[in-house]
Amino acid sequence: MISARPYLSVLRQSICGHRSTTVFLRQVNGTARGSRNLGSSLISSSARWNRRIATAGAPHAGLASNAPPTTVNDADLRPYEPPTTGILSYLPPRIVPYAELIRLDKPTGGLYLFYPCVWSTLMAATMASPISPPLTVASTIFLFASGAFVMRSAGCTINDFWDRGFDKHVWRTRHRPIARGAISPKSAFFFAGGQCLVGLGVLLQFPVEAILCGLPSIILVCTYPLAKRITNYPQFVLGLAFSWGALLGFPALGVSLFDGSMALAAAGCLYAANVFWTVLYDIIYAHQDLRDDVKAGVKGIVVRHPEITKPIMSALNVLQVGFLGAAGYFAGMGPIYYAWSVFGAGAANGWMIWRANLKDEKECWQWFKWNSWMVGVVMVGGGLTAEYLLDRLNEADREKGEVTDVITP
Repeated sequence: MISARPYLSVLRQSICGHRSTTVFLRQVNGTARGSRNLGSSLISSSARWNRRIATAGAPHAGLASNAPPTTVNDADLRPYEPPTTGILSYLPPRIVPYAELIRLDKPTGGLYLFYPCVWSTLMAATMASPISPPLTVASTIFLFASGAFVMRSAGCTINDFWDRGFDKHVWRTRHRPIARGAISPKSAFFFAGGQCLVGLGVLLQFPVEAILCGLPSIILVCTYPLAKRITNYPQFVLGLAFSWGALLGFPALGVSLFDGSMALAAAGCLYAANVFWTVLYDIIYAHQDLRDDVKAGVKGIVVRHPEITKPIMSALNVLQVGFLGAAGYFAGMGPIYYAWSVFGAGAANGWMIWRANLKDEKECWQWFKWNSWMVGVVMVGGGLTAEYLLDRLNEADREKGEVTDVITP
């Protein structure tokens, strides 16, 4: 009788990931050539298991969340190397870890936080009476840009503080400053506190109603990283935090959300559109780490529904377009907004969803950046800017006509 012990030993090593399927097959064939049925069964089981881990297509979130974090073998990884190119290479070595912590060299995330502020400011400018002058709109957008940079930086610090245990087991994040020990958790905690104070200082430059509307966003920024531990849909919590600027542009320009006008409805719909857009583009971003997230037990939509993420993104695109259209209706937008911003955003998202290869991590990152510029700037931002300039021009013509009527006897 052939002992089953060699099979069990090799199978255990294969499942743990210490040996490849090829090695496993070679050992099985060499150990039990005379037991074809038993060998075939073990080979089939091992191959199926390794295929599941390689594709990360089948595991459920419940299984992933209960799995212990995998230990990264430092011998198999390239050690951390200080940046030699880009903006980080010009900074003093002591500053580099903090610049990496706030993603100074990766501004795309900050832009995604900034866009809702710009959209709401441009939409509110057309609803103000009289229409807000360009200098006022520009100065308000500049304040929002400063606040978005600071709060995005604070969000990155808080995220890395909470995720320092997970980041060590994810290939893309293993060299983040806190995970690799370049910044201690205590230092990161106080650094995040200082960033939040600076963000509060920027917020205090706005009118009182805008300040009161902006304060709750700090809670969402601080709690989002925890959502990845308690829900399979943390992207919606991220959307609630990243989209908050869609509410602030209105009171920032003196358009109250609580005076019974259409401003609250327009702001609410614009906020909802941003929430669904955030979930959409974060799904693309999350596909970069799918394999590692499954192993480390990080929860998320991509981990929970890896095989249907494109249909989910398509549904989110429809919801974003619908709420963008509703926001335009309540704000009194014209045909340029609907043709350029609403239809344009839907077409751009649809193109990305159709073309993106979600199994290619580098391509996912490129689409993530592309969506930022195409939807955030060219489509929605471009249509809102055109509507504002057109309304401003029409108002100037009306004022000129009224003056002419007064002068003419």
